[in-house]
Amino acid sequence: MTTHRDPLPSVVETIGETPLVRVHAGPESVPVYAKLETFNPGASVKDRIGRYMLERMLEDGTLEPGGTIVEPTAGNTGIGFAIAAGQLDVRAVFVVPERFSVEKQQLMRALGAEVVNTPTEDGMAGAIERARELAAARDGVVPQQFSNPLNAEAHYATTAPEIYEALEGRVGAVVAGVGTAGTLMGIARYARERHPSTHVAAVEPEGSVYGRAVGRHPRHHEYKTEGIGTNDVATNELFDPDLVDNVIAVPDRDAQAELKRLAREEGHLAASSSGAASVAARQVAEGIEEGAIDAPFDSVVTVFPDSSERYLSKGIYGSFEEWEG
Repeated sequence: MTTHRDPLPSVVETIGETPLVRVHAGPESVPVYAKLETFNPGASVKDRIGRYMLERMLEDGTLEPGGTIVEPTAGNTGIGFAIAAGQLDVRAVFVVPERFSVEKQQLMRALGAEVVNTPTEDGMAGAIERARELAAARDGVVPQQFSNPLNAEAHYATTAPEIYEALEGRVGAVVAGVGTAGTLMGIARYARERHPSTHVAAVEPEGSVYGRAVGRHPRHHEYKTEGIGTNDVATNELFDPDLVDNVIAVPDRDAQAELKRLAREEGHLAASSSGAASVAARQVAEGIEEGAIDAPFDSVVTVFPDSSERYLSKGIYGSFEEWEG
């Protein structure tokens, strides 16, 4: 992992090949491993789809060289797209709900992108609608990470093979947060093709409603964990419940406690979605150890999507009450 040892022609060539690292809070007999996506140049998992989606769209003519993309995003996708766009002769415009990380919005602008804010109360659905309006007005293209199959395909083609190579194919369970659901769906499809009994768990914050897609009835309410979850499953078209064994809802308080523990005890500067993923991965590992979950191997893989440094202005390491989310 992270094997770039020769000079590279562009920063986009550094995307991927991130480390897979043992997380030590789980049971000894069922190790949990996390893919550390902060090692990407834009410090998040979304660098992968930024490069992959733009390259495929340029190849198939969906996007012309010198053209414009307009994407609704909570921030990391914008950074990933902006890095790729800057190297691929593409203009980038991002539509971001106001409440999301100021750091992310500053980085998107630093990378040469335009950022348009929408009201927080309109959620991502409002950002999606505004992006469509802007694209129509500017003759742009909306890559649409929430519905474009290229999102999941990026992880099927890159993230999943890296995991399986590192563990020599011995992956018992895949546990990952679901926002667009592209990361989990791409890895899950790859995993199920190799071992149909691989256990797959989706992670969301309490207050998100992905559980409705698997026959549950969670009550929607606001949550602090950023980058995962949904208030309307209909806007998350990539999520395939047939690829998911369980949806695990993690309380904000537990996610924050875990991200603090990860920093203090294991040296991971990981954000709230990583904290939630770690909590859920440990639950699955314990289930495998106890025999409550059937898996082909005694191992669990999760993804730490981004860094806590993106959220310092929101008091992510303060008390739960101080954390703005």
